[in-house]
This record gives sequence, C-alpha cells and structure tokens, in this order.
Amino acid sequence: MREKAKTPENQLSNEEILSLQEKDFRLLMLKMMQDIGNKLEAKMDNLQETLTKEIQDIKLKQEEMQNTITEIKNSLEAANSRIQEAEERISEVEDRLVEITDAEQKREKRLKTNEESLRELWDNVKRNNIRIIAVPAGEEREETKKIFEEIIAENSPNMGKEPLTQIQEAQRVPYKINPRRNTQRQILIQLTKIKDKEKIWKAAREKKQVTYKGTPIRLFADFSAETLQARREWHDILNMMKGKTLQPRFLYPARLSFIFEGENKTFTDKQKLREFSNAKAALQQTLMELL
Repeated sequence: MREKAKTPENQLSNEEILSLQEKDFRLLMLKMMQDIGNKLEAKMDNLQETLTKEIQDIKLKQEEMQNTITEIKNSLEAANSRIQEAEERISEVEDRLVEITDAEQKREKRLKTNEESLRELWDNVKRNNIRIIAVPAGEEREETKKIFEEIIAENSPNMGKEPLTQIQEAQRVPYKINPRRNTQRQILIQLTKIKDKEKIWKAAREKKQVTYKGTPIRLFADFSAETLQARREWHDILNMMKGKTLQPRFLYPARLSFIFEGENKTFTDKQKLREFSNAKAALQQTLMELL
C-alpha cells in the first residue's frame, strides 16, 4: 500500500480499499487530502498568477486608453483653439471687408457727387452759350461775331436794332465727335446774360426755322458731354409723350418735365420715373416698352 501510495497513477481498487485496516485507511485518506490540497494550492497559485497578469494587462490597457483619451482631448483642445483663431480671423476679415465696402461705397458716392458738381459747374459756365451749326460753306471765313449779328438781324429784326453788347466772345470750334472729319466747324457764341439767350430762343421758336442768308441753320444750347448724353437718354420718352398730350419738355440741364393728372411732374433720371410709373397703371402701360 505504501508502495502504491508513492505512485499516484496507480489507484487502489474498491476491494483493496475495503480490505485496508483503519490506520492504513486513515493514512490513505490523509494522503488523498494532501494531494487534493496540493492540487488546489497549485491551481490557486496558477489562478492568482493568471488574475495578476490579467489585472496588470487591464491596468496597462487602461493606462494606454487614458493616454489615448488625453491625446484626443489635447488634439480636440488644439483643434478648438485653431477653430477659434480661424473664426476670429474670419471675423476680422469680414469686418475689414465691411470697412472696405463702406469705404468703396463712400468713395463712389464722392466720385459721383464730384462728377455731378463738375458737370453742373461746367453746364453753368456753358449756360449762356449758343452753338450755331450748318453755316454755309465759304461763310466760315467771315468774322464769327459778324455772322451772329447777321443771323439775329435776319431772324429777329427787332433784336437786330438793339446794340449787340450781349456778346462776350465768339469763336469757331472743331467737330467734337471726330475732329479729323471733313465737316463745317461750329460757331460758339458766349453771351454775357442768360436773358439775351432766352430772347434768342424765343425768337427762334416763333420763326420755327432759323436761316442765314436764306439757308437753314440750327441753333443749339451748349452743354457738357455728360449733360448732352443725359438729355439724349430722354429723347425716346420725350417723343412718345408728345403724342400722348402730356406736354413734355426739358428743364435745365437734363430734367424731364410733363403734365400728369393735372400736375407738373419732374424727374432727373429714368429710375425715378420708373418708380413713379409703377404706381400709375396708365402711365406704366404707356412707358412699358421704353422703361
């Protein structure tokens, strides 16, 4: 039995166990309990070692995860910081763009105001001027003042009897659109008083056709190029209104005036006329194609 106990792989049969004496049985039981205890202790040691290793692995993974979370958090903070800086820069750029836009609008407004002031000033300088066009060939050699005096005498005898002290300057000017074009040059008459110019216009309207030595000529007001262009833009509307009993006419320097619903209406540009006509169905229908 002792020999068999030394070799655990050789197990006792039930008959052999029953045939044992009490002392030997107890020794056997003690031995078996020792073997079970050793096995349990070995398993506990292995389990403890395994648990310890797993706990260490978990701790390492936890540290790695914590480091990863910290890195992600730092990255997010850095990204948020960059986003905030970018938003601040964008806000600064937007503010700068607003400032630039405001400055540009103010600059354009000043330029427009300056252009209008310059045009108005230039028109005021030219307000007393009269341009004479289509003087017959060969007559241009005559003194310009003398030609003007003869035109006044021929078309308005009453004015011709008065001394022509109203002429401040008389000169020939080149053809503005194309100076190289072979055409008659215009005669520019500068009067000292606007009233003298109005008398001449009145006499020309009463006669309807101004002539020089029997040849038809034309008299025009002298305006700046910008004012002339502004007046040309009204021509289609002016001609259309003449057939609609609206009594249209130009006001100095380039304003359109007409009678509508018994009231005198005046406009400086087409945009304002368009806004006014939108509220007037009859006028809007009339001006639909032209505006």
